[in-house]
Amino acid sequence: MITLGVLDQVYISEGYGATEGLQQSTRLAQAVEELGYSRFWVSEHHSMPALAFSSPEVLIAHLAAATSRIRVGSGGIMLPHYSAYKVAENFRLLEALHPGRIDLGLGRAPGGMPLATKALQQDKYVDVNKYPQQVLDIIGYLHGSLPSGHPFEKLLASPSIPTAPEIWLLGSSGESARLAAMLGTSYAFAEFFGTPGGEQATKYYNEHFEPRDELPKQPRSMIATLAICAETEEEANRLAFSSDLLFLGIRTGLVVPYLPSVQTAENYPYTEADLMHIQQLRTRRIIGTPDQVKEKLIQMGQDYGAGEILITSPIYDEQARIHSYRLIAESFGMK
Repeated sequence: MITLGVLDQVYISEGYGATEGLQQSTRLAQAVEELGYSRFWVSEHHSMPALAFSSPEVLIAHLAAATSRIRVGSGGIMLPHYSAYKVAENFRLLEALHPGRIDLGLGRAPGGMPLATKALQQDKYVDVNKYPQQVLDIIGYLHGSLPSGHPFEKLLASPSIPTAPEIWLLGSSGESARLAAMLGTSYAFAEFFGTPGGEQATKYYNEHFEPRDELPKQPRSMIATLAICAETEEEANRLAFSSDLLFLGIRTGLVVPYLPSVQTAENYPYTEADLMHIQQLRTRRIIGTPDQVKEKLIQMGQDYGAGEILITSPIYDEQARIHSYRLIAESFGMK
């Protein structure tokens, strides 16, 4: 059976502020932990008004402290912006505070517009081609296994602890899959981006995985997808209107500074081109009743050859969002 987790991008709902968005995320983490979900990941994006945060490591500390069993992690840290050493220190500290519960998802995308990238990398020369070496350095820091002759071979990424976070490489292309297979890390594909080629990417990863001493000996792949569930198809489709308008804005450049309410989304003056965009977006979404969502999630896991799926559910109403996760959990017999 597929293992299910949660990806929360912590949207600020229309009529609310960032503080309320963060409080809702905390309550969601607590709710899905009780429902039996395995992981709760938060992303990294910068200068995006619809999102309540930009620092996943800080939010992870809060969410892990507010829960007791669920794994909490980053989906992911945009590594080229940062020092591998500092990232390793941050996540070793998180692991020390919450042993066996921390995931370190890594990506190389900017996580924002060019101006935000310029500010993050101010006065630094950043070569994204060094990303593979940065990943190797993080593995070395977290496991005390930097190779002989490495310039920082004797450096301690404190605190010194016997366990390490799980390392996942994130991507929406075949290149990330090839890198994860070569480096021996776990691999997560962002299916909800709508980028084609995910099935081939995960297949390549699973077939070409090369184990590394410090990391899992078998390939471990996961996908993240958008799913919205309700008792009826009609209600699920109604709840999805909010994400339709939100992602339409992302695709077309329309500024939507919050997760819109269903009413706002219903009343928006869509053009024919807008409706075509939304129809295309919907082909990459799972929206429906518990039985329909379960069937599609199982099929998606088989198509991708993935043992885990992270579900993101940008539903405006907090209780409807939690209820969507509850219905999915019940359909899979989780607890």
